[in-house]
Amino acid sequence: MKTLAILVGGGPSPGINAVIAAATIEARNHGLRVLGCRDGFKWLMEGDVQHVRELEIADVSRIHFEGGSILRTSRSNPARTPEALRMVAETLSRLGVSYLLTIGGDDTAFAASRVARAMAGDLAVVHVPKTIDNDLPLPPEVPTFGYTTAVNLGKDLVQHLMGDAATTGKWFFVTVMGRHAGHLALGIAGAAAATLAVIGEEFPEDRIPLERLADILEGAIIKRRALGQDHGVALLAEGLLEKLDPATVGPVEHDSYGNVRLSELELARLLKERVTASLRTRGIEVSIVAKDVGYELRCAPPGGFDIQYCRSLGYWAIRFLLDGGSEAMVTIQGGKLLPMRFAEIIDPTTGRVRVRYVDVTSEMYQTLYAYMIRLKPQDLADPGQVRALARAGNLTEAEFVERFSPLVR
Repeated sequence: MKTLAILVGGGPSPGINAVIAAATIEARNHGLRVLGCRDGFKWLMEGDVQHVRELEIADVSRIHFEGGSILRTSRSNPARTPEALRMVAETLSRLGVSYLLTIGGDDTAFAASRVARAMAGDLAVVHVPKTIDNDLPLPPEVPTFGYTTAVNLGKDLVQHLMGDAATTGKWFFVTVMGRHAGHLALGIAGAAAATLAVIGEEFPEDRIPLERLADILEGAIIKRRALGQDHGVALLAEGLLEKLDPATVGPVEHDSYGNVRLSELELARLLKERVTASLRTRGIEVSIVAKDVGYELRCAPPGGFDIQYCRSLGYWAIRFLLDGGSEAMVTIQGGKLLPMRFAEIIDPTTGRVRVRYVDVTSEMYQTLYAYMIRLKPQDLADPGQVRALARAGNLTEAEFVERFSPLVR
């Protein structure tokens, strides 16, 4: 009897259990023994098989409705050292594993590719793309699983904040998860019709001054004041932190893949302090609340689309392995299975999995941008608008143009 091992890496995402269920059921129906590896690669890296459990159809048949992961997850990186990689290979061999299915984002896909290489053909490996960040290198119209559920739930949370803002006359600066790309922040902002969203892809330069982000938000507040409104909700993509000068954000910690722990840097709080202080120097008092949204989304029960999508991914991942496939990420494009080889998704320059960024030249982005209330080129081209904005910001017209014209060039 051949053996399939399943593990989950990275952060939680709605739909993980649906993948586990579909893969287990299809594998068992074809006579495979199925092992669930708890906590990703963590225990395999230590040669510990006590955290591996057999999975039967009865264990998983109804778990597709549940959020979280019955196998838990971790960010343990087997490719961090040759010894860890060797131990994973030895442990999988000791367990008699012929097939490995990994569920995760870019880091887990990278680790899976290295494990496949280390076992030199003795192990068939397939990866299922999972992340609410939606930043794996799939075609533009193909989401990573969990993203649509996260957008829908995030939309509800932001809608509630917008109601609070209107009721109490506050602004909310909300940092939204998304290490590299702004898909989630932009998707939630568009669905909730938030005041504005700011994402890293707007800035082609490698480094952004914190003052520039603060000025974008201050400009939005001034524009709302000119429109007679004292409140709003601004969404900030977490990945903006990676473009800030490290001296601006202070000491940082890294995970096992070398990623900065962005959630600990409090982007919204930094910007709240800058904007509040700047407005106060001109006698403008604005109540701003800093919030983070992300952890609330990751273990939500999957929506109908993600359940169906994840069951399909789990099923076809097993079919791919049984048909002799290996070293690829499974995707469903146009209703068809289209595996993407690890070699296709890894950037030869960096050696890491490529990132799918928001295309700010697309009609989709331009539509969302058109509805944002923020300073735009036409605001400074209209003398009457400049007068109104300068008055709302307690500035002279010359001061307003000098201060904010760099934002709209």
